[in-house]
Amino acid sequence: MLKYLVTLISAFVFVSSLHAQEEKFESIVANHQQNPTESLVRLKKIYAESIERNDELLEGQCLQQMGKVCYAQGHFSQSLEFFLKADQIFNTAKKPLRMAANLTDVGILYYYMKQHDKAMHSYRAALHIYKNSSDLTGQANVYGHIGQLYEKKQQYDSAFYYQNLALKINEQNNDHSAAAKIYENLGSIYEDLEKYDSAQVNFQRSLDLYQLDKNDLASIEVINNLGDVLRKTGHYQESVAKTEAAMKLAEKLGNIYQLASCCRDLGKAYELMNRMDSAYHYVKLGYKYTLDLYSEDGARQAAFLQVLYDINKKSDEINKLQNDRKINGIIAFSAAIVIILLVLLGFVVFSRQRLKLKDQQMLARQKDIEHDMTSLALKNLQLEEQGLKQLLEVKSRELSTHTLNLIKHNQFLENLRNTLQAMVKDDKRDQKKQMNQILTEINQSFNHERNWKEFTLAFEQVHHQFLENLKTYSQELTSADMRLIALLKMNLDSGDIATLLGISTDSLRVSRYRLRKKLNLAQGDNLSAFIQTL
Repeated sequence: MLKYLVTLISAFVFVSSLHAQEEKFESIVANHQQNPTESLVRLKKIYAESIERNDELLEGQCLQQMGKVCYAQGHFSQSLEFFLKADQIFNTAKKPLRMAANLTDVGILYYYMKQHDKAMHSYRAALHIYKNSSDLTGQANVYGHIGQLYEKKQQYDSAFYYQNLALKINEQNNDHSAAAKIYENLGSIYEDLEKYDSAQVNFQRSLDLYQLDKNDLASIEVINNLGDVLRKTGHYQESVAKTEAAMKLAEKLGNIYQLASCCRDLGKAYELMNRMDSAYHYVKLGYKYTLDLYSEDGARQAAFLQVLYDINKKSDEINKLQNDRKINGIIAFSAAIVIILLVLLGFVVFSRQRLKLKDQQMLARQKDIEHDMTSLALKNLQLEEQGLKQLLEVKSRELSTHTLNLIKHNQFLENLRNTLQAMVKDDKRDQKKQMNQILTEINQSFNHERNWKEFTLAFEQVHHQFLENLKTYSQELTSADMRLIALLKMNLDSGDIATLLGISTDSLRVSRYRLRKKLNLAQGDNLSAFIQTL
């Protein structure tokens, strides 16, 4: 029971410390515009505490807030350095929403540094994280900044698109302050486009929401914008009234920058009204406020730079201390590694011979196995080769037999034809018609296509792809040429070839002559020898 109570008390203290830390940050953020030096000093203290406690998340938050303070004071380089360090910490700690907020701040910084491509890259990265986390508030914030960036590029359609996306989310969330800022942005776009009625409507909506939220500082600038719109549309008296109202609010807050801005706007309005005395008065007063602002800002910047220098100096000291600790840790770790390596080395030396002997035995076994495998593969190859030779011999015998049968068949037909031709010459006239019909049938059987197909099939099995490859030598070869070449490839004599083709030896010589021309053989080249080389 006591242990349970201690746990509850510890959890309560931890949560309370977290809430206290968040409230401290909120007060610093709210104060950094008015007292940047004081804000930086407080952040510096929290930053040092976070490093001592090894609280990386708090360290990243401090760096992000210091980046915001430096950005507001115009120290862009130092601001970017703080933001990038914070991004690295949030990334390591796997805090995506912190990363997204920091990336948005980086985008704003790049926007004011006029590096618009880098600004857009940061905004897109932040938006991607917010979408994955389903954080609508974060998405609306980034949409507004992207819209401002497109306005700066004078891409007003895109600017309107993103501002309206942001406005829709803010109105759904009932976020008056965020919606007021979007209405102010929309008014600025309409003012750029010289659509002053629409600009005035949006500025007025923005002002109503700021006043509902009691944001006097933001209200000053919107009232000034309304005065600008009235002045640009020729309503000088109403413009003066608006600007004077903004000036009273600025005096109440003691904001010298806004006072100087109001004086400049009043000077322009009175000049347009041709009231030169009043115009001169406010221009002179604005000049005085500007000098006061520069004087105050100079003193503030000096103090700010001193604090910034102290922070950088302290950071260098901390980095040096951390590096020293890392070096000492590395030395100790290296020493331990050396000892472990020596022990391992002794073990390796002790067991090396035994392992070497085992390796040699294993290698010998592998060589025996490889030798057996090689012998087996060689025997298989020999058997395959022997089988192929036997198959080729069988096919060759089949081809020779088939060819011989064709020769005998054609010789028989040739003898029968010669006998019948002699009978036609001597026999009676009424038997000549029947004998001529028999001769015609004999002549047709000399070149019976089925016999030649069977011959070609047997030939291709022995001489694989031979007839197909002949086409590479000439595209003019006919089926009769192919048959003659196949018979020459078999090294038959002219008489057998003439018998197989059913032609005379004289016709065979003519066929051989034509074939030589188609194969582009030079005079003197032996046709049979050429075909045997194919």
